[in-house]
Amino acid sequence: MSVESFESANGSRPTRLLVVEDDPEISTLVNRYLTSQGFEVIVAANGTMLRNTLAVTAVDLVLLDLGLPGEDGFALTRYLHEHWQGPVIIVSGRGESIDRVVGLELGADDYVTKPFELRELLARIRSVLRRSAGRAPPKAPPGDSPSALHFAGYRLDPGSRLLTGPEGQEVPLTTGEFDLLQLFLDHPNRVLSRNDIMTHIHGRDAGPYDRAIDVQISRLRRKIDADPTRPALFKSIRGAGYMFTERVKRA
Repeated sequence: MSVESFESANGSRPTRLLVVEDDPEISTLVNRYLTSQGFEVIVAANGTMLRNTLAVTAVDLVLLDLGLPGEDGFALTRYLHEHWQGPVIIVSGRGESIDRVVGLELGADDYVTKPFELRELLARIRSVLRRSAGRAPPKAPPGDSPSALHFAGYRLDPGSRLLTGPEGQEVPLTTGEFDLLQLFLDHPNRVLSRNDIMTHIHGRDAGPYDRAIDVQISRLRRKIDADPTRPALFKSIRGAGYMFTERVKRA
C-alpha cells in the first residue's frame, strides 16, 4: 500500500503520533506522557518499522530520532519528505548547529535536542500540528479561491495550502515553507527581520545560532526562483533580514 494514500486526521479519532526511537526508556517515557495528553501514540524502533507503520496506518506527525540502528536518521528524514510529506519533528541528541540545519534542509518541520522537557516537546508538537492542519487536503475544483495569492506566475491558495506553478504543476511545500511564503506574500516589499519571522511562525525569538529561517528561504528559492544563485523574489537585506520583492495580487 502506498504511504501517500492517507490524508491527515479529520477529527474522527485522536491525533496519532509515530515515535521513532530505539531507546526503550525514552520511548516509554514519551509514550506515557503524550498518551496522558490525549494523543494516540505508536512506537517504532527503526526505519523498517517506521515504513511498515506508515504503509498501513494513518499518522498525523512523526517524532524521529536521528541515532537509529542500521539506518541514518537524515536518510529517513529525506524519505519522509519525499514519500510521506506529513509533519516531522526531529528529536535528537545531536545539538550542533550543522545538524539542525541539515535536518531542516531535508524537510523536517522542527528540531528538538535531547535532553528535553516533556512540556517543551508537547508545545512543539502542538505548534507544528496547528501549522500543518489541512496541509494535504483534496485538490480544489477548478476556479479561484477568493483568498488566493498570485505572484510571478504562481498561485498560492491559503485554504487548500496548495502552491501551483506557472505550468499548472503542484509545488510541494513543507509546513514551514508554506507559512514562510504566505507571511512574505502578506507583506510584500517590506523588510522582515529574522525575529519578526520566528515570532510570527514559531512564536519565539530567533536565537543567536538559529538558522531555520535562512534554511527555509534557501529551499523556497530553489523551488520558485528562476535562478536560486541570483534570487529575484527573496532579497537579503544586509543586517536587516529579507524582503519579498515581487508584486502580489489577490484573486
